[in-house]
Amino acid sequence: MTTSLLAKEYPIDKIFSNDYAFSIPNVQRPYSWTEENTEVLLDDLLEFIDNSSTNNINEMNPYFLGSVVLIKEDGPDSQVLDGQQRLTTLTILLAVLKHLLPEKANEIKGFLYEEGNSLRGTPDRFRLTLRDRDAEFFREYIQADGGIDKLSSEVKVENDSQQQIVKNTLLLIKRLSNISQEERTQLATFIIMKCYLVVVSTPDFDSAYRIFSVLNDRGLDLSHSDILKAEIIGKLPKKEQDKYNDMWENAEEYLGRETFNELFSHIRMIYRKYKLRSTIIKEFRDYVKPSEKPKEFIESKLVPFSNALKYILEMNYKSANFAEEINNQFFWLLKVDNSDWVPAAILYLSRNENEPKKLLNFFTNLERLAMGMMILRYNINQRIERYRNLLIEIEDDKNLFIYESSLQLTIEEKRLIVKQLDGDLYQMKKVRVPVLLKLDSLLSDGQASYNYERITVEHVLSQNPQEKSQWTVWFPNQETRDDYVHKIGNLVLLSRQKNSQAKNYEFDKKKEKYFSSKKGVSSFVLTSQVLNEKEWTEDTLKQRQDKLLSKLIEHWRLSHES
Repeated sequence: MTTSLLAKEYPIDKIFSNDYAFSIPNVQRPYSWTEENTEVLLDDLLEFIDNSSTNNINEMNPYFLGSVVLIKEDGPDSQVLDGQQRLTTLTILLAVLKHLLPEKANEIKGFLYEEGNSLRGTPDRFRLTLRDRDAEFFREYIQADGGIDKLSSEVKVENDSQQQIVKNTLLLIKRLSNISQEERTQLATFIIMKCYLVVVSTPDFDSAYRIFSVLNDRGLDLSHSDILKAEIIGKLPKKEQDKYNDMWENAEEYLGRETFNELFSHIRMIYRKYKLRSTIIKEFRDYVKPSEKPKEFIESKLVPFSNALKYILEMNYKSANFAEEINNQFFWLLKVDNSDWVPAAILYLSRNENEPKKLLNFFTNLERLAMGMMILRYNINQRIERYRNLLIEIEDDKNLFIYESSLQLTIEEKRLIVKQLDGDLYQMKKVRVPVLLKLDSLLSDGQASYNYERITVEHVLSQNPQEKSQWTVWFPNQETRDDYVHKIGNLVLLSRQKNSQAKNYEFDKKKEKYFSSKKGVSSFVLTSQVLNEKEWTEDTLKQRQDKLLSKLIEHWRLSHES
């Protein structure tokens, strides 16, 4: 027996119509898109409209939002196996536009809610129903008439999913309130008429789940390098195909198949300099155009870029001078929580491979920039815009080491980075370990190595000290404890899993039982310094905070004069 499979792209006008009644099964994970995810979606839509060559929505190019996988039979009922984050966020976005466009409210309402028809025998129902735990909340505050009017940051929520719904809604209200009524109307029209989703549907769970697995299997993504290889090598004369095929396959073997596939994303970015709007294959054809000059692409781009990426990822650049220092910069760049810096790194390294002094200067500054943007929590659009400008400057052979360059931090960025570093670093989950490792390296004059399976961060002053403990003698004021507890000066690194029972140890016991290794010392200078302290008072902590912060300011040149 064969299972019918349907896959077709539809505009949002068709997606949020009577043809579909979406529901999120209870087995699905909760809604989890962050404010960054939501803001990136909004920025992408607004940027796409702004960059269109026409103001006529009907003449604009379509915008692809991704795919959804459904379990769906003949009727409208559709269980969402993949795509709930997009569908939920789009629903929130339409609800906010309905709220901010009262004259269009009834028209937008139809994309949120289907009114029942007694003659057709159809009930009232919302276009999207979330999991049971969140469905009523979503209906009351997002989908129902007047729901958003009741929404505020103080609204009572029962879980993280509902909290994220509130945060994302308030973010969209704030952002869309700052554009004109005409722009809001244009955005609503564009979403409904020109935004498309690919709907993949099948009537049974097993086949739908297989489809979902295939769509999310990273192994399948590797096919774009194979497709491009066939196209590019196929453009060469028959007698030269074996030679260039060997060059291609040597590069692929050199990097490994998965990393080689990722290389094409980086090359696309070097040429396109914008976020992916279509598919890698299409944008590669349109902007890189390797088939026009296949030999030049393989010899001058593919091979040098693959070599550069290998040097970076394996930290094995070789040179008579500065090789160790350059590879050390690669080490720290790889600690950054995104890879948006890689295209600029590949381009500069491939152009200046034999000039190690220039490379060291560049990568020292690139590490500073990438770390700085990570500390400032720049979103993907902000990062891509910065690196886009940097790519242009590299291509134009601009001076990258003057203040005006995109490679350099601005005075305001330096001020904000210092402010972040002087704040509650522990609360910045993706930032705290890279920053503390960098600090530890500076304290050890770069002699430390960090080949640990697990590195964790612990507080010296306990977050919740017991009453009448030494901690409350040294820090009797709760406000003072709260001010210092999550700061750099109060944090240490451990090369093992945290011990929850040790969190509230007294200082001496914490040093002995928790911060020390079997040899009596910690492998981290940042931690061993604490072992040398006899007490941990406010003065001790303040001095340490100032000293550690100064180290980072000096290293990353964060003072106004640097």
